[in-house]
Amino acid sequence: MPIVEVINLAKKYPRPDKKNEFFYAVNGVSLSINKGQIYGILGPNGAGKTTTLEMIEGLTDIDGGQALVDNLDVATQPYQVKKIIGVQLQANEYFDHLSLRELLSLFSNLYDRNDDPEELLGKVNLKEKANAKPANLSGGQKQRFSIACALVNDPKVLFLDEPTTGLDPQAKRNLWDLVRQLNDNGMTIVLTTHNMEEAEFLCDRLAIMDNGKIIAEGDPQQLILKHAPEPPAAPLHGNLEDVFLTLTGHDLRE
Repeated sequence: MPIVEVINLAKKYPRPDKKNEFFYAVNGVSLSINKGQIYGILGPNGAGKTTTLEMIEGLTDIDGGQALVDNLDVATQPYQVKKIIGVQLQANEYFDHLSLRELLSLFSNLYDRNDDPEELLGKVNLKEKANAKPANLSGGQKQRFSIACALVNDPKVLFLDEPTTGLDPQAKRNLWDLVRQLNDNGMTIVLTTHNMEEAEFLCDRLAIMDNGKIIAEGDPQQLILKHAPEPPAAPLHGNLEDVFLTLTGHDLRE
């Protein structure tokens, strides 16, 4: 049963080089995400991934179409939607003088809740860092703490925007394990990523975006067998990186 439904979603911005003209960062995107799925959105820089997420989250105005989260309309019921979602952004800023425990207590109070900071930190394996300041955390620890902050309202849907960018392999794998654990406990997770291995390992279903549109959708193996069945130097079939390059023409090293 869909918990997130997106119908012909659109977002336009003025062209910087031409007055009175617009370009569409997101152009007619439709998605249906079932409860309990890990759903991934892939695409090159500028494809519209983050803008799509921000419209579903109610962080960016919708210029066309409709987004529903648990049957709540994001445009007309933004506060109700924010009560049932968690959002981990690409970058976060915190009050530098507060500890992790104090920050989680603050965020919990903003939701009129009384969550135990120790319990939230335990979920992301940061209990021993309760008295630390965010600036003293490693990159992987900062990412896990940002997820802890997104869990303060016990969300039905958790949104992760490129959660492992810049992490070393061990920190990346630790975060994957955390995402899997949250999903195993029933949480629906929607993420954007550039990491093809991450998408193949985590996601039940994927949408590949380019130039503001979805150009392919399916489970990882379906996409591989359809779009990259016989890549060079591969004995059986390609992988998601081959699918990405075939569909978008973008080299990930660019």
